[in-house]
Amino acid sequence: MEPLVWVIVACEVGFWVVLAAGLVARYALRRPRLGAVLLMGTPLVDVVLLVAAALDLATGGQARTAHGLAAVYLGFSVAFGHSVLRWADQRVAHRFAGGPPPVKPPEHGQARVRYEWREWGKFVLATAVAAAVVGLLTLVAGDPARTAPLWGQLGGLGVVGVIWLVGWPVWVTARELSRGR
Repeated sequence: MEPLVWVIVACEVGFWVVLAAGLVARYALRRPRLGAVLLMGTPLVDVVLLVAAALDLATGGQARTAHGLAAVYLGFSVAFGHSVLRWADQRVAHRFAGGPPPVKPPEHGQARVRYEWREWGKFVLATAVAAAVVGLLTLVAGDPARTAPLWGQLGGLGVVGVIWLVGWPVWVTARELSRGR
């Protein structure tokens, strides 16, 4: 496996380790400020990945699938990271600190329609961030020809986005409109 793939794996593991440490500090150790500081540190994991990808290209590396994967990882981390933190926090608070049950997505009605469009909007944001990261990596590489494969990888996100759009927000909207909700 190429080194950047190992960095991506390490960053994913690091995200969950920092998240767990923040939740342990918040609930098991009853140190909410320390927990908050640790949870705010989760974006630092993304910075490590961005620096690793940029350094590889800045030192003459050829853009590979791993660089595109890093861009997509960063995009999804930015767009969905807060939701993941909230999801984990609600469950740990409920299970170990007597907090209320976790909030579930609405099942029907306009609330479900809004939920689906909001989640798809996060996907669009993730794709935009991934494209911005690819643009940044192209600038860092100083040679657009070396990073051309990365732009091609973003096309796959377009396919996923269309499937997600039709399969969830559009489908749920049509279903709820047909029910008169």
